[in-house]
Amino acid sequence: MAMPDHGRNPVPPWRRLDGTTVFFTLLALGAGGATWWLHGGAVFNQTLGRAVGLLAWITPVLLGALMVGAYMQRLIPRATMEHWLGGRSGLRGLVVATAAGAITPGGPFAAFPLVVGLYRAGASTPVCVSYITAWSVLGLNRALVWELPFLGPDLVLLRLLVSLPLPFLAGYLTVFLTRWQRP
Repeated sequence: MAMPDHGRNPVPPWRRLDGTTVFFTLLALGAGGATWWLHGGAVFNQTLGRAVGLLAWITPVLLGALMVGAYMQRLIPRATMEHWLGGRSGLRGLVVATAAGAITPGGPFAAFPLVVGLYRAGASTPVCVSYITAWSVLGLNRALVWELPFLGPDLVLLRLLVSLPLPFLAGYLTVFLTRWQRP
């Protein structure tokens, strides 16, 4: 997706739409039309109401995460970000990203804008991959709220210990794979 150049060279509105946006818009319109056709206007309106309710629930989280990601790019000096999470941060960067990913609460609407903010602020690709991997497999919030009450401490602790190497493995595999992509 084309990004604005901070007011210097504004992107025309028609260029802000990428293929993914167009695809999902057409998919939503098709699904809505099929719902109306197959089940009638009442079911369509009920489904649309649920979708609007979900959007109202997700929007504050998404806006907050987008704002944090954007502010992070301005608040943290690029040199500091590159030192702790940049391409030369090595194991230190992976440890910081794994810890941050593990403690980041919320769903993808919170985690993905944060990782985009980290990346644009100077974090390396392996660090971002480690962050997302840690968020998805080590999420401590999810483990405390959902897993511990249902699965008990023994199984949760075992799962977390077995999963702990995965963000590091993902980060190092990313280093290996991105070496092949560079000219």
